[in-house]
Amino acid sequence: MSDALCQQTEHTAQLGDRMLAWVFALLAQHHITPNAVQEQMLSSHVRAMAHRSISGEPLPEVEAELFDEISDASMRLAQAVVDEFGNLPVEEAWLLSVHFEVAKDNL
Repeated sequence: MSDALCQQTEHTAQLGDRMLAWVFALLAQHHITPNAVQEQMLSSHVRAMAHRSISGEPLPEVEAELFDEISDASMRLAQAVVDEFGNLPVEEAWLLSVHFEVAKDNL
C-alpha cells in the first residue's frame, strides 16, 4: 500500500472515530438510544460517510421522495451531522435520517 493510501486510510479512520463520538453524543442529547444492531449499522454508515468525505466518492443517485415520511427532527439531526462533515451532499442526510428515525422509536 502506498504512503498516500495509508495516510488516506488513517485519516478516514480518525475522522470516522471522531464523527461517531460526535453522533452518539448528539443522539444522547436528544434521548435517542440505538439498540446494538442499530448502533452497528449506524457506525458502519458514519464510517462510510467519513470515507466518502475523504475520498470524494459520490453516493449513487437517491430520490428525495423516499424520505417523505422521515420526521423533521430526524432530518435536522442528520443534516447537523452532514454539516459537521462539511463537504457531503444533502443526500447523505436523507440516508442517515433513517437510522435516527428508527432508533428514536426504541423505548
